[in-house]
Amino acid sequence: MDDEHYPLDLDENYSYEYINVSNVCEMGDYFVFYTHLTTVLYTLVFFLSLLGNTLVLWILFKYENLTSLTNVFIMNLCVSDLVFSCMLPFWAVDQTFGWIFGEFLCKALNAVFSIGYYSGVFFLTLMTILRYLSVVNPLSPLGSQTHCCGFLVSLVVWTGSILIVVPEVIHTTVQENLEGGKICDYSDWKWKKVDIYQRNVLFLFSFGVIVFCYSKILVILLRARSRRKHRTVKLIFIIVMAFFLSWAPYNILSFLLTLPPPTCQYERDSNLAFYISRKIAFSHCCLNPVLYVFVGVKFKRHLLRLCSQYLPCGDGQVSSPRICSQGIFHYEDASIC
Repeated sequence: MDDEHYPLDLDENYSYEYINVSNVCEMGDYFVFYTHLTTVLYTLVFFLSLLGNTLVLWILFKYENLTSLTNVFIMNLCVSDLVFSCMLPFWAVDQTFGWIFGEFLCKALNAVFSIGYYSGVFFLTLMTILRYLSVVNPLSPLGSQTHCCGFLVSLVVWTGSILIVVPEVIHTTVQENLEGGKICDYSDWKWKKVDIYQRNVLFLFSFGVIVFCYSKILVILLRARSRRKHRTVKLIFIIVMAFFLSWAPYNILSFLLTLPPPTCQYERDSNLAFYISRKIAFSHCCLNPVLYVFVGVKFKRHLLRLCSQYLPCGDGQVSSPRICSQGIFHYEDASIC
């Protein structure tokens, strides 16, 4: 799914076999700014994501035993973000020089990108369901089964994400545009639309599940009138909302771009809006570590302890007891307000 190429882009030239060149709107200087912005932004996001998510994984493995499902899902989210962000340098080069990496990497990198996206959606949805079950049934036996369940659920999610992108691997290829450059995209526009519709359906389904779960959670917590119980869902709610707010405009606009534009001005505006939404969506992979720092008190304590041990920024006296059973963001361990 190389979303850098859409049929309404004059400079991308992906679908001239499907539309009349004379009817394509000239985007003018939009693409000059767009190309430079893409290169700089994707490179910056890649390094920030690599640093932030690697740090989160380091803290999880160093200070947590990964015996809670929440910690397991957070670990997998970090891996999903790292998988996704590893595609950004290739797209930064592609935006400037065209696709120069060959057929195999065209298929492989687009597949890895989609796997990172789908696995992120699945793990965020599962985190919400887990938190819903924990609030609805605090005595649930989930805690005693987390080690086995975490491994099996993670395996199912990654396997499902890989199977979903099999059609993409089959139908993506390297093509020539009208200017003699190379692009990596679907060989058939109808398969491109299938991918967009599939992504939107999954996104809407996950969003519906999350809205339902948090609606029920909110009702239960308001009845309980317990500030401590409110903390159980605060961080996960922020993480989930950040993901969906980042990706919702991109998914909506990618769907709208599959429809015939009524006017040339509408086409220009929708393309520009799509480019902006894509930058926001693709930048999300470096956002979660920032949320952990600003919202997760226990995570901040772990981070300070790590800093004090390896950097000259502390005296090594930061206390952060190792909590094995409840998870890095569990409200019994530390406030996440």
